[in-house]
Amino acid sequence: MSNTAVAARLVTDRGTVRRWRTSFLQDRLDGLSDEPRPGVPRTISDAQVEQVVVRTLEEVPEGAMERVTRIELALSAWEATALAEPNGF
Repeated sequence: MSNTAVAARLVTDRGTVRRWRTSFLQDRLDGLSDEPRPGVPRTISDAQVEQVVVRTLEEVPEGAMERVTRIELALSAWEATALAEPNGF
């Protein structure tokens, strides 16, 4: 799949996909971990992040019909934009 296709599907920039792929080719999975970023330090721990991820993937909120993944939401946003722009929305 091309960088352009991946970027469109994940609603991100083609350059971002290129960086992901370059990092992966150089360092395999270790290359995909987040590097420290400038700015205000994180205020939540890795354990808290893990807890949110686990709850998101394993629990279905009360009254929910089905679970939607982040990628599906991103694709839905991209599809909505792709449909709206040609129609003047």
